Amino acid sequence: MRTYNVPRNVKGEGRILYVFSTKALIYTFAGVCVGFLIYLILSVFGLDFIAFIFIVLFGAIGFSIATFKVPESNILPVTKNAGGENIDDVIMRAIKFKLKKNRVYVYNLEKNKITEENKGGKK
Repeated sequence: MRTYNVPRNVKGEGRILYVFSTKALIYTFAGVCVGFLIYLILSVFGLDFIAFIFIVLFGAIGFSIATFKVPESNILPVTKNAGGENIDDVIMRAIKFKLKKNRVYVYNLEKNKITEENKGGKK
């Protein structure tokens, strides 16, 4: 009998510290950096405990953006169209869409079709 390799999903095998993939580690670090900036502002007022909560909160937000996917649900039109995609991919597409000033280019095949109405001439 011969042995065969079974195809499998190897996308998540580049894990660091078992929980963090490389992308999740980068997003978590970026979230912690944003939380640290808030910590610097709040530590001036003596609110260190609340500032630590913000660091953990923004780190968790960064981790969840990099790790989780948009749930598939037919209730909301946003989740209906983007269900199953990574959250960071959806956010990046939304940013690119806003940078293009909300323009959507559509190629219309019907415009190039020659019909009896637009041929001209006598009937």
